[in-house]
Amino acid sequence: MPHVLRDANGDIIAVVERECPGPTEEVPADHPDFLAFVGRSAEDGEGNHEAFSRADLDFIRVLEDLIGALITKGHLSLNDLPAEAQRKLLNRNAMRARITSYELGDEDADFLV
Repeated sequence: MPHVLRDANGDIIAVVERECPGPTEEVPADHPDFLAFVGRSAEDGEGNHEAFSRADLDFIRVLEDLIGALITKGHLSLNDLPAEAQRKLLNRNAMRARITSYELGDEDADFLV
């Protein structure tokens, strides 16, 4: 259980992993004060930061698929992108190909770019 330090108003101002010298208090991880401090609510079970990061990852996949579709349809060439963008896109596609081929048991998985 986390240990918290509270201010004079009783609000949590710090969280530590284990008990330390000073006026800390052990609280359960689902305590409303603790959840509020770390930016989570008891209802959603996750912080805004985590949800936003997951949305970013989902959106990155959309952008990858969009770029791939534009290249496949001939509306965009990989060479139209800056060299650094080309490198990042190719590296990510190669990683996705390895993961997909591993999951599917297919060593010859092809991707758009």
